[in-house]
Amino acid sequence: MGFWRLPRITSLSGFQIRTRVPFTLSQTAPLRKNLHLSSLKKLNASYGSFLTSSSRGLASVSNQEVDPRLTAERDVIDTDIIIIGAGPAGLSAAIRLKQLANAEGKEINVVVIEKAGQLGAHTLSGAVIEPRALNELLPDWKERGAPLNQPVLKDDMRFLTEKLSIPLRPLPSLMKNKGNYIVSLNNFVKWLGDQAEQVGVDVYVGFAASEVLYNEDGSVRGIATNDMGLDKDFKPKENFERGVEFQAKVTLFAEGCHGSLTKTLIRKFNLREGRQPQSYAIGIKEVWEVDPAKHVPGYCLHAAGWPLDYKTYGGGFMYHMENNIVQIGFITSLDYENPYLYPYKEFQRFKTHPSIRKFLEGGKVISYGARAINEGGYQSIPKLVFPGGALIGCTAGFLNLPKIKGTHNAMKSGMLAGEAAYDAITSDLPSGPITLTAYEESIKNSWIYEELYKVRNIRPSINTPFGVYGFILYSGLELLFLKGRAPWTFKHRHEDYAALKPAKDCKPIEYPKPDGVITFDLLESVSRSGTYHKENQPVHLRVRDKKIPVERNLNIFAGPEQRFCPAGVYEFVDDENNPTEKRLQINSQNCVHCKTCDIKDVSQNIDWVTPEGGDGPKYEMT
Repeated sequence: MGFWRLPRITSLSGFQIRTRVPFTLSQTAPLRKNLHLSSLKKLNASYGSFLTSSSRGLASVSNQEVDPRLTAERDVIDTDIIIIGAGPAGLSAAIRLKQLANAEGKEINVVVIEKAGQLGAHTLSGAVIEPRALNELLPDWKERGAPLNQPVLKDDMRFLTEKLSIPLRPLPSLMKNKGNYIVSLNNFVKWLGDQAEQVGVDVYVGFAASEVLYNEDGSVRGIATNDMGLDKDFKPKENFERGVEFQAKVTLFAEGCHGSLTKTLIRKFNLREGRQPQSYAIGIKEVWEVDPAKHVPGYCLHAAGWPLDYKTYGGGFMYHMENNIVQIGFITSLDYENPYLYPYKEFQRFKTHPSIRKFLEGGKVISYGARAINEGGYQSIPKLVFPGGALIGCTAGFLNLPKIKGTHNAMKSGMLAGEAAYDAITSDLPSGPITLTAYEESIKNSWIYEELYKVRNIRPSINTPFGVYGFILYSGLELLFLKGRAPWTFKHRHEDYAALKPAKDCKPIEYPKPDGVITFDLLESVSRSGTYHKENQPVHLRVRDKKIPVERNLNIFAGPEQRFCPAGVYEFVDDENNPTEKRLQINSQNCVHCKTCDIKDVSQNIDWVTPEGGDGPKYEMT
C-alpha cells in the first residue's frame, strides 16, 4: 500500500531552507492511487503550506482562444536533487545520495519522478544481472531479500539455420555468466525502490516529466510534469489539473533508452559533438510458464543467425528462471535495410525453430513487452554533463552489447553521479549552476569505460560485405585473442533510420500466419502487456508534417512504421475524405513506450512524448 510522509521543514548547514517533498509512494501502490495534484493540495490544506507557485509552462494548444486554466500558475516543489526515472540507474543514484547524507548526518532531499503507475511497470529487460554494482551499493543484498533467486547454471551460444542449431565454441569468458542471476527486472526494480524508501528517498510514482525547465543563464532548473485532464484537442476537461514544477540544484536524467527529455538536452547542449551516432535495436520479449518437464533452471541461451538475413544484426535469447518461468525474446538492430522486415514477426518465427519450440510446447504465455535498447557502446556515449544536470544509465547508453547486459553499468553510473552530486551540493562552491565534471571523469576512470572500451569493435564489425558471418569471425578474434587491445576503433556508419532502402530495391518478406499456440497475432500479444491509456487525451506520438507519412514513407518505403512498431500503433487506412488515398492512423492507446518510432522513422517526422502519468504498459515478471 502507498503511504504518506508528512511534510516537514528541513535545513542543511550553509544552504537555504527548503520544503521537504511531502510524501512517498511505495512500489506496490495501486495504479494512480493518491497521485493527482488535487490530493497534494488536500494534504497541504491539512498540514500546512509546502507548495509555491510559478507562472511558467504555458501548455501547447491549437485553438486561438487559450483557456485561462492552461496559463494558471503551476505549483512548484523545491528540493535538492531530482532524478527522472525510477529504473536501476535512477534508484541507485538516489540510494547512494542518501547513504552518503545519512552517514554524515546531513539532510539532503532526493526526489525520484517515475512516469509509470507503479515501480517496475515500465521496466523490461532480458534479464541476466551481473551483481557487480549491486555488491558495491548494497553488499548485504541477500539478507535484504533481493529477488535474485536463480543463478545461471548453464551457458549456451548457438548459430541457427532454418533447421539446425550449431553450438558456438569455445565460449569467450565475456559471454560466461557464472556468478550472474536470471531475474525479473520488474521485480528487481520494485525491491530496489523499497531500499530507496528505507534510506529516505521520496518517490513520485505516476508523474510524467514532460518538459525541462531552464534558468535565465541557460542552466537546467528542473522539470515540469504534464498537465492532466486534457482532451485530444489540448482543451481542459472537467478533471483538468495543471502540471507541477520540480526544481533543484541538480537534475539527473535516467529516462532509459532514447529518453524524450534527453533528446532535447542533447540538442540544446550539443552533447553528441565529437561522438558517433547512437545505434539502437528493438527487443521484443515474452514470459512463459512452461511444462515442468521441459524446464531447465539456470539455463541461459543466446542465438544468432536465422531467421534474420546475413546483413541484419540481431538474435534471440532464452532464460530459464525459477518456478517453471522462461523468458524468451528477440533483438533486431534498427539499422536494418529492408523496409518489409517486421521485427515482431521475426521474433514469432524464431520461436518456431525446433531447438526453441521444444521448450515452449505445452506452456502458456504470461506477459509480453518491447523496448528499444542502445547498441552503440563506447563510441556513442555522449557528453554526460551540462550546467545543472547529467545523464545516467541507459539514457546515456552504457549497455555492453556482447554481454547483452547493461543493468550493472546503469547502476554504477547512477552511483557515480550520486557521489558527484553529493560532493557538489555539500561543498563550498561559488554560487551559480552546478556542473558535475567529477561525474564524467569518474565514469572515464571506472570499470564501465574499461568494459565498454574492450568490446568497442564488436557491434560495428558487422558493417562489412560479409555481414553476420564476418561479425562472428571478427568477434571470436576480438573476444578470444585481441581482447580490446587492437590499435583501431571501428565506426558506426550512420543513423539507424538512414539505413532503410526504398521498397523498390528490396524484396517483400512472407511471414507465416500465427498458430495461436507458439506464435500469436500482434494485438493478442499487446493485450498481454497490460497497456492502458486514458481515452480522449492528446496523442503522445506527434507527427510533425502530416503529409510525409503517405507521400514519402508509404509511397517510397512501403510504410515501414506499420511493421517496426511492436504494438500495432501505426497503420495506413483508407482516407474517408479521399477514397482513392491512404492516411496514417495512430492507435496511441496501444503504445508500449518502446520509442522505436522516434528512432527508426525514415523521415524523422515522429516525436514520442510522455502521455498522462501512470499510462502505458503494466509489465509483470519482465
